[in-house]
Amino acid sequence: MQLRRIHDWLWEIPREGGMRVPGRIYADGMPSPDDPALRQVANVAFLPGIVGAALAMPDMHWGYGFPIGGVAAVDPDHGAVSPGGVGYDINCGVRLLSTRVPAGEVRPRLHQALSLIFQDVPTGVGASAAIPRLSGRDLDAVLVQGARWALARGFGASSDDVENCEEGGALAGADPAAVGERARERGADQLGTLGSGNHFLELDVVAEVFDEPAALAFGLVPGDLAVQIHSGSRGLGHQVCEDALAALRPAMSRHGPDYASIPDPQLACAPVRSAAGREYLAAMSAAANYAWANRQVMTGLAVRALRRALSLSEGDMGARVVYDVCHNVAKHEEHLVEGRSRRLLVHRKGATRAFGPGDPRVPAPYREVGQPVLVPGDMGRCSYVLAGAAGAMTETFGSSCHGAGRILSRHQAMKAARGRSIHRELADRGIEVISRGKHTLAEEMSEAYKDVTRVVSVVERAGLARVVARLEPMGVVKG
Repeated sequence: MQLRRIHDWLWEIPREGGMRVPGRIYADGMPSPDDPALRQVANVAFLPGIVGAALAMPDMHWGYGFPIGGVAAVDPDHGAVSPGGVGYDINCGVRLLSTRVPAGEVRPRLHQALSLIFQDVPTGVGASAAIPRLSGRDLDAVLVQGARWALARGFGASSDDVENCEEGGALAGADPAAVGERARERGADQLGTLGSGNHFLELDVVAEVFDEPAALAFGLVPGDLAVQIHSGSRGLGHQVCEDALAALRPAMSRHGPDYASIPDPQLACAPVRSAAGREYLAAMSAAANYAWANRQVMTGLAVRALRRALSLSEGDMGARVVYDVCHNVAKHEEHLVEGRSRRLLVHRKGATRAFGPGDPRVPAPYREVGQPVLVPGDMGRCSYVLAGAAGAMTETFGSSCHGAGRILSRHQAMKAARGRSIHRELADRGIEVISRGKHTLAEEMSEAYKDVTRVVSVVERAGLARVVARLEPMGVVKG
C-alpha cells in the first residue's frame, strides 16, 4: 500500500482506481503497509457520494468493512449508507459520571462497591436484565425515546442526565417498525445489561487535570471518584446490523455500477435516499436509542449500588452524567466543506464525535471549552477525557479517536496470557476486577491494546481535541 506523509501524524493513501477520495490516517509513525486496515481505508474511499477523504483515527485496526477508527461523510442526496460504517454494536458508547466523593474514601470499601455493582448490573453474554421483560409497547417507547424512557422510570444519576448525552440521548427518525422480530426478541430482556468482551463498568480516580477551565466546566476534580460505563445496543443492535447486511448484500448491483464496483462485500450499502437506505437508518436509529436507554438504566443501577456500599445520601454522593458519547453510528450533521455548510451523513465506526468550542450543538455548560470526548484505555492503564477542538471541525467532520485500539486479536491475547494470572497482576497494581467470563481478562489484558496515551497524543498534536484529564482505574466490572 502506497503512503504519502503529510506531516508527522498524518499519512495519505493517494487516489487510485475507483477511489473517489484519498484515504487519510492519523498515526504517530508510518503505518505498516501490510496492515489490512489500510486496504479497508482505501475500500471505504469507493463509497458513492463520499466527501473529503476516507479517514482513520490513531486507534485504527481491522474491522468489518470499515476499519475500527474509521470516519466517512457522504452526501445524502447522492451517497450511500453502509452498515459496515456503523458496526454490529450500534451506538456502542461511553458514559462518564462524576461524583463529589474522594476516591480515597472509596478504597477501603472498594470490594463491597464492586460486588454490589456486579450483583445489580447483569453482565456477560446473553445476560437478562434486572428489570422485567419489556412488552411490545414498552420496547417501542424505548426505541423512540432512548435515555428519556429510562430516566422517566427513575434510572439515572440526576435530572439533567439526558441534556449531557450526545443528541439528547435519542436520535430522531427512529422507527420501531423497521426493527425485525428477531432483533426485538433479543432486546426485550437485555435492557440494563453490560454485555461482554471490551464492555465494562469502571470506578476511577480523577488522577490528573491538564486543562483546568475545561475540567471545571466538566465537573472533574482531582482525587474524586468517577464512573465509566462502556456498552451498546446488545443483541438488538447486532441483529439489526445482521438483518441489514443480509438484505443489502444481494441487492448491490440493482443500485447501479457505482455500487456493483465496490471492492469489498462487507461494504454492502444502499443509496441514503432509497427505501433500503431509509429503512436501515430508521432501524439503526432505533437501536442507537436502545443503547442510550441501556446505559441510562445501568447508570441508575450503578449509582444505587454505590450509595448502598458507601452509605451515602444522593446529595452527598453528587453523581451526575458528565457526558455520554456514541462511537458506532451514522448521523446527519452540518459541516463546512470547502467553506460551505453542507448536510452530510457521517459514519463513525470506532470514532467519537468531537465538536469544538462555540458549536451550538454542544451543551451550553460546555460550549465555551468544547464537547467532552471520552477515550477509555485498557483496564490496567488509564483513560482520558478530552475536549473537542477546532481542528476536528475542519479536518475530520468533528471526529476523534474512541479508545486505545486493539493490537492483538482475542485469540492472540488468550495465547499470550497462557500461564499468567491477569487478575493477580492487576491486583498487584491496586486494581480490583470482577469478571463473569472465564476468558475475558486474558482477552482484554493491557498488552492486547495500544497505549492510549500515545493515541490521544496524536489527536492533540493534530488539533482534533485537547487533553483535559486522566482517569486511573481502581475497580473494574467485566462481562
